[in-house]
Amino acid sequence: MRVIVIIPAAGLGTRMSAPGGKTIPTSKQFAVLNGVPIIIHTLSKFAAVAEVNEIYIAMRKPESEGFQQRLEQEGLSKPIHVVEGGEHRQQSVANALAAVKAAKEDIILVHDAVRPFVDAETISHVIEAAKKHGAAIAAIPAFDTIKQVDRTSEGAVVNATIPREHIVLVQTPQGFRYHVLKQAMDDAERDGFVGTDEASIVERSGHEVAVVMGTRRNIKITTPDDMELAEFFAGQESH
Repeated sequence: MRVIVIIPAAGLGTRMSAPGGKTIPTSKQFAVLNGVPIIIHTLSKFAAVAEVNEIYIAMRKPESEGFQQRLEQEGLSKPIHVVEGGEHRQQSVANALAAVKAAKEDIILVHDAVRPFVDAETISHVIEAAKKHGAAIAAIPAFDTIKQVDRTSEGAVVNATIPREHIVLVQTPQGFRYHVLKQAMDDAERDGFVGTDEASIVERSGHEVAVVMGTRRNIKITTPDDMELAEFFAGQESH
C-alpha cells in the first residue's frame, strides 16, 4: 500500500496583504519563513515521513518552472511532481488526482500548502485512520463558545449556542483511500458541487469520516497575524 500526498498550492492568498503591515507575496505559500518559502517547509515535513511514497503539488503554471528549480536545490528525499492547479482548491486536487497512479486501496493525503508546522505524528495518525476507516481528518476540539447566528443588514444576531462537544476545528492532512476520494470527487464534478474541503465532498457521498487529534501548532497561515506566530514557531524549530 502506497501513500501519496497532494498539496494544492494555486491560491493567491489575498488575505495576506494588509495596509501598513508586512509586505507579503501575492501567493502566500511563497512567503519566506525563517529564510525559506512556506511551501518548502511544508514539503519537508511530508518528505521526512517514512510512510509517504511521493508528493504531488498543484500550482499555477507561471510559478511552476521556477519552483522546479528550487526543488532540485532542496534535494528532498521523496519524488515530488508538479501539476497545474485549477481555479479553486477542488479543481487543483482533481488535477493532481488525475495525474496520480494509484491502486484503489492506496492512501491519498491532502494538505494545505500553508500549514508548515504539521508534525510526523499527526501525519502518521491520519494515514492509519484512513487505512482503517477509508476517510479521516485531523482536527482539534473547539475551546471557545460557538454561536449560530442569523445575518442581518446591521451585522448578525445569535439564534443558538452550539454545544462545544459536537464541534471540532478541522485541519489537514485529510486522508482517504484512493477509490473513496476519486469517486466522491467525480460525483461532485458531475453534479456541480463545490465543497469547502475534501472531507465535505466525501461526506456528501455518504462515507463516514473519522477524526484524529491534531495539534494547535498546526496553524494555517492566512493573515499577517498568522505570519507573526509562524515566525515564532519557526524560530523554535530552528533551535
